[in-house]
Amino acid sequence: MSTLSGSLRRLVLAPSLLDVTFAARGFPGSPSEVTRRLETIPQAVVCGFEWGIDARDQWEVERRLSMIEPELRGFAYEGATMAFTVLDAMGGGRGHRTRDLLLGPGQPHIFLTYIGIGFAMARLPRVLWRKVMPDLGGSPYYPTMSWLAVDGYGFDRAYFDTRRWVDEQRIPSPYPWEGSPDYFPRAVDQGIGRALWFIHGARVGDVATAVRRFASHRQADLWSGVGLAATFAGGCDADTLAVLRREAGEHAPEVAQGVVFAAKARSYAGFVPAHTEVATAALAGLSVRDAVALADDSEVAPGPSASVPAYELWRGRVREHFAARLVA
Repeated sequence: MSTLSGSLRRLVLAPSLLDVTFAARGFPGSPSEVTRRLETIPQAVVCGFEWGIDARDQWEVERRLSMIEPELRGFAYEGATMAFTVLDAMGGGRGHRTRDLLLGPGQPHIFLTYIGIGFAMARLPRVLWRKVMPDLGGSPYYPTMSWLAVDGYGFDRAYFDTRRWVDEQRIPSPYPWEGSPDYFPRAVDQGIGRALWFIHGARVGDVATAVRRFASHRQADLWSGVGLAATFAGGCDADTLAVLRREAGEHAPEVAQGVVFAAKARSYAGFVPAHTEVATAALAGLSVRDAVALADDSEVAPGPSASVPAYELWRGRVREHFAARLVA
């Protein structure tokens, strides 16, 4: 049953299913089976948000999410996390909804639920951002992978304000996420790179052209986001992905790094679709199992004295693996 306050927040904050279609967003290209499939991803996020913002308790949200097909379930968890984050940050919930979700049924989808926090950030004033990340101490990948929230923020801005964040290539003001304000724009760019995969409907030539329009120092992080989206969301066959790898050129290690993180996230959630297997092989030359092993072997534990976030050190170790292969 919906609550009145939840329904009001839904009307104010959530786009409709139609609003997130590529045609409604004004994205280039003609509709196709690929674009229709990709559109189901933001639509699953919208459904998760609506269920989360309206629900009276977590059990109801969990039950609804369990009925989503496994390939899309993580995206619906993104939306539910976004809703719970808004409720917690604005004081309209119990104050620990997000934590309960991420430590409970959302745990297998932890990589995507972090992204959902970023979607909430895009709709909350910066003064409330200090309240969006719950204490998940003791859980895997916290706080290292909380940078995916910043990635989610970048994706949201590029998807819903494409003119400013893609066409005009806006750079966000630094924010001291995990004590590293200078890294904040780089994590945003990773999310923008993921969004480019959707904005251009997985057409690799157009995606590559879009990346190259950005300043050269931003392209590596954008390519990482492209690799992650191509692997997690899908949209291309092996031959087309081989073209994408060639288009990336010197940034092939960044693409492969995104691939490894996507394979890890899919495996951790317990469902690896066929397109993830194909992309992992085509873009990284690995099986999903080997990609997960590489991610695990490259993980860096967070340390308070590190000048570079553990998240970036982790990414760097994965990139170095592929850069070494290219040199060899």
